[in-house]
Amino acid sequence: MKYSEYTKYKDSGIEWLGEIPEDWEFKRLKLLTRVRSGEDSKSDEGHYPLYGANGIIGATENPTFCREKVLVGRVGSSGSVNLAKGVYGVSDNCLVLDNQDNVNTSYLHYVCLCLDFTSDINKNAQPLITATNVSGKLVPAPPLPEQRAIAAFLDRETARIDGLIAKKQRQIELLQEKRAALISHAVTKGVWGMMNDECGMMNKDEATHHSSLSTHHSSLSTPHFKDSGIEWLGEIPEHWEVKRLKYTASINDEALSETTDPDYEFTYVDIGSVNAVDGITATEDYRFENAPSRARRIVRDGDTIVSTVRTYLRAITTIRKTDLRNSLIVSTGFAVVRPRSIVSRYLSCILTSSYFVETVVSRSTGVSYPAINASDVGNIEVIVPPLPEQRAIAAFLDRETARIDGLINKVNESIALLSEYRTALISAAVTGKIDVRVDKK
Repeated sequence: MKYSEYTKYKDSGIEWLGEIPEDWEFKRLKLLTRVRSGEDSKSDEGHYPLYGANGIIGATENPTFCREKVLVGRVGSSGSVNLAKGVYGVSDNCLVLDNQDNVNTSYLHYVCLCLDFTSDINKNAQPLITATNVSGKLVPAPPLPEQRAIAAFLDRETARIDGLIAKKQRQIELLQEKRAALISHAVTKGVWGMMNDECGMMNKDEATHHSSLSTHHSSLSTPHFKDSGIEWLGEIPEHWEVKRLKYTASINDEALSETTDPDYEFTYVDIGSVNAVDGITATEDYRFENAPSRARRIVRDGDTIVSTVRTYLRAITTIRKTDLRNSLIVSTGFAVVRPRSIVSRYLSCILTSSYFVETVVSRSTGVSYPAINASDVGNIEVIVPPLPEQRAIAAFLDRETARIDGLINKVNESIALLSEYRTALISAAVTGKIDVRVDKK
């Protein structure tokens, strides 16, 4: 959409603001609002929301606010910005902006979203934003009626954009659900059974494509089924076997010894840096002498790592060659599963399937940090078809999951563009680069 501009501008002299409308002022936040720290403590028994740096973090029995306030995270998620509404409390992880009557709270919120509160804090210590950091920031200060007009415009437009983003995020959830169902069905029923079920939900072209695949694997088609003997698994093709994982794969074959060269360098992966959807999301580089004591498990191409602590995180993924640019070591909180008498790619499909992941979670013990022994992981039952079917299932899933992943990537790109547009629109409106007033007399 094309927006009009103001008639005349002047140079603000402030880099992030640039030119602003001629009749606007710019002031330090301390002239528009009083900045102070929150004070409530968290209580599970509270009836009112308690805000922290990341938004609502718990409850409180002692609400201290009943008007909209802008909050800035002072520690933890330093520099985050939230708009608190209703009756609520604010923890001391946040700074509260008590704006004056000539400042619209919603407008102030959008302005703060454009500010970098972390640029002048000590990066070598724990990032801590002070009231001085916030109150010293220079911001545009248009007349109150224009503040209200800008806030109303942005409330409307960001709500519309957020609605589009929410729909796209739901699309991703549905695609991820379909992906998970595809894998679980394939490794428990086989390619033929899955294709039959899938074709009933596809359009003509997709069904024809899958039919041709089924014909290609005609030697694997129309199996008879038998009871697996496992209640949650139900029936499986009668020529398939049910085996404990430890009879098809080894677990924790290799580990760094305590006599490892202190200067040995490697890339380390912890439990919190792995998830079933994105795989390995972060790594750290260490020399052995400086590494955490849990950095010990050696992994190879084709191994699958299964979290055995905090199993609710579902931190399970398969190691690929691209992950092994340097020596890769994972936490002892993982069980490293290495295929023996089973096709590596098929084993990967089993171990990342929802049925296996949920079995690991359900057999874990403990409340705060549920865990499972590596030996118990080895005792989980897996379904083992003949080798040709393992290869066919793995190839089919590689192809179909790649297609779904491509769709997910496209939706994520669309979300990124919408988010960028949202940010740009807020910045343009609060700095006067566009004129959003309905009445422009």
